[in-house]
Amino acid sequence: MSSWLDDAVFYEIYPQSFLDTNSDGIGDLPGIIARLDYVRELGCNALWLNPCFVSPFGDAGYDVADYCQVAPRYGTNDDLVRLFDEAHARGMHVLLDLVPGHTSIEHPWFRESAKAAPNELSGRYVWTDSVWTPVGDVSGVNGVLRGVSERDGAVAVNFYAFQPSLNYGFAEVTEPWQSAMDAPEALATRQAMKDVMAFWLERGCDGFRCDMAGSLVKNDPGQEGTIKVWQDIRAFLDDAYPEAVLISEWGEPDKTIRAGFHMDFLLQFGTSHYLDLFRCEHPWFAREGAGDASAFVATYQRNLDLTDGRGLMCIPSGNHDMERLRRFLDPEEMKLAFAFIMSMPGCPFVYYGDEIGMRHLDVTSVEGGYIRTGARSPMQWGAGGNLGFSNAPASELYIRQDDAPDAPTVEAEMADEGSLWHEVRRLIAVRRANPALGAKGAIEFACCEQGAYPLVYVRSERDASGTVVPGGQRVLVALNPAARPVEIPCPYEPARVLYALGSGEECQLTDGRLRMPGASAVFFELAG
Repeated sequence: MSSWLDDAVFYEIYPQSFLDTNSDGIGDLPGIIARLDYVRELGCNALWLNPCFVSPFGDAGYDVADYCQVAPRYGTNDDLVRLFDEAHARGMHVLLDLVPGHTSIEHPWFRESAKAAPNELSGRYVWTDSVWTPVGDVSGVNGVLRGVSERDGAVAVNFYAFQPSLNYGFAEVTEPWQSAMDAPEALATRQAMKDVMAFWLERGCDGFRCDMAGSLVKNDPGQEGTIKVWQDIRAFLDDAYPEAVLISEWGEPDKTIRAGFHMDFLLQFGTSHYLDLFRCEHPWFAREGAGDASAFVATYQRNLDLTDGRGLMCIPSGNHDMERLRRFLDPEEMKLAFAFIMSMPGCPFVYYGDEIGMRHLDVTSVEGGYIRTGARSPMQWGAGGNLGFSNAPASELYIRQDDAPDAPTVEAEMADEGSLWHEVRRLIAVRRANPALGAKGAIEFACCEQGAYPLVYVRSERDASGTVVPGGQRVLVALNPAARPVEIPCPYEPARVLYALGSGEECQLTDGRLRMPGASAVFFELAG
């Protein structure tokens, strides 16, 4: 595993919404370069960029028309290479968003594949043998597109109707038009994606976040076929680009780590119970104290038992596909949520704007975003026009901005020592200063009762081999988002307080009892 991940704190940037430098209302790569120092000052040292490639933008760039060309609205390939170089000069790394399972119908591959005459790309997508033949109830397929080509066939789609499924083969072949995983056309698709990865890795990219990573092989019970495809891709990378990082959008860490990914996200889908913590009717991190973290902890422990020492699980503050955290928690509650995110194993991910408490907006869908559009509004930098995002007329912005008088801005947050921004910055610094809190540090849950508070866990320092260091640092993390005080048995001896939030300075760990005020958090370095 790439050693830089041990210390990584990621910042997700939605390129079209970060900073506009040419006054067209859309963020661009030069804008990201101009704000690298801001991201670094916050404490983040790694970026994940959402897709920035040529696209008709029916799905905000997740419908790729050319994997090897930056979309003109963002800049040029040279701009992206300059971003890599500028990030590296600051000790930062950059992951691109790879969409390996489907393309746009405007991709040259699809246009060639859709021709009636057989050609070398005829098998690049999942086509049936007749326009009248449905794809059927096949796992990994979300629909079908027909009647759009001279080719006599229907093509499977992965998500929207204009996102045809690339052909990595079928784990179980049941129809004559289905390719086996080792068929030449399926292997050619796999090689084409390796070529895309090599193209950007050669130019300075540090790896990829892989969209819908579990969607590649069709009719694939247990996803064992897809796991084999990724294992082959990982072997290619290990041979040619051993430092290249892969992160999966899959939500099943036991599968993805086995598939060769370094990390998997705990997300809004899957079995992680991530939503129980932050995004539900009664989030565990809300001060009302009516939430339940026990299912999350139980699932996390099961996944940890399956993956520990072989890969990482990542907990993001949010992303471009979720409603913003601020919709469910206020900025003071978000501080406690970040205390959790920054003290857990794996690499934390901060979604742009979450560090200042940007709101989820109720806006009309843009580029296929629908409800997700409200989490993709332009970054709010300062008090000027368009909150510092762009000099374009407000009517020309990619998505309208928060027009509330108290819309949070970077400028205001940085000027207020008690702000959410400063709390996130402090937490990142505490994480980085204490080896037990690092990505690979061990975790043991000491207290998490169903429907109760607090949550308590102990992080322990590990060496490079993954072994807990004898006599190494141990940190007890205690979180009580509920407004009421709590007291529990807790048989640990504190040496000093590393971090306290709210009334956390009043937390006591004495005589085998932990006493916490309401809405507080504390990190104790343990004795011995």
